[in-house]
Amino acid sequence: MYTHLQRDQSRPPVTLSTLARMKADKEPIACLTCYDASFAVLLDLADVDVVLVGDSLGMVIQGHHTTVPVTMDHVVYHSAAVARGLHRPFLIADLPFMSYPSRDLALQHSVRLMQEGGAQMVKLESGGKQTEIVEFLACCSSASRRSSANPSPPSSTCP
Repeated sequence: MYTHLQRDQSRPPVTLSTLARMKADKEPIACLTCYDASFAVLLDLADVDVVLVGDSLGMVIQGHHTTVPVTMDHVVYHSAAVARGLHRPFLIADLPFMSYPSRDLALQHSVRLMQEGGAQMVKLESGGKQTEIVEFLACCSSASRRSSANPSPPSSTCP
């Protein structure tokens, strides 16, 4: 796509550290939802800090009355398209309905969103029953950062 011509190298990419600093400094964080590369370019140019590829694409893009029909393939496809249009914003992608019924599937799908979809973080909607899954994913994320020399995804028995 043409976005490589619009890269402003004076604007470094937003990272978790950037977001933590912004929060500590009480600086507003702009987060918008996006589903395609063209709008991703516009959000990047508008200095949006965080971009979310939400499962709301089922209603906004696909015309459904709910997000339930959205699949992993849909979110991976739209996340990859958005990632290609971004330079600066931090990209988060939703884990769609029933894509994380177990720790292993949650990890497998999170890795897929990051590897194939270009997401830097995944979002899931949780209640009390998903606490174990959220803690497991956070543990795996921490373990993979500690062992950055090992590029393979963490095992389902994260320390």
